[in-house]
Amino acid sequence: MTRSKERKLVAEARNGSEDAARQLVDSHKDRLFAFVWRIMRKHDEAEDICQEAFLRAFDSLDSFSSQYRFSTWLFTIGYRLCLNHIRRRKSLTGEMDFSSLASPEPDAAVCLAESEDARLMKSKIWEAVGRLSPPQKAAVMLFYREGMSCEDIARTLEIPMATVKSHLHRARGRLRDSLAALVKDWTQIPSLRDIAS
Repeated sequence: MTRSKERKLVAEARNGSEDAARQLVDSHKDRLFAFVWRIMRKHDEAEDICQEAFLRAFDSLDSFSSQYRFSTWLFTIGYRLCLNHIRRRKSLTGEMDFSSLASPEPDAAVCLAESEDARLMKSKIWEAVGRLSPPQKAAVMLFYREGMSCEDIARTLEIPMATVKSHLHRARGRLRDSLAALVKDWTQIPSLRDIAS
């Protein structure tokens, strides 16, 4: 969706247009769900968080600044809700449930892989991504899956751009270490951006 079309839909949604709101939801729901699911790794939690993110976005459309993309703002809301949910979960159990992060639940890209080896590689990479810290995981998803710049990621996650670059650098190192036994020659592996699509 072009930026001008997005601005037009936001303006119409502010004025009460249900059709404009529906178009905004339809154009962002899949990407938001993929982002949130990769952080939470539980389908029902991801659905609840996405629904809450859209509700909060539409409830506070009057405070939205059109100098930013609606998607950036929506992802910021979704990310905050993920962190809040993780904090609540951690405080209830006393610790983080890491077993859920590594669940081998396939996503659409994995199902479309051309070979068993490619499917296995994608699965192992996403399992490794799932073990990253929430900020690293979010930075990786926004950079590789959403194609956001470091500046946009910084705005979305509400952190300095240097911190985004640090998260990406550390995430790549952790992924390389996690997958060292599986990957002998990194030049033979497609980029994370290709794997994420």
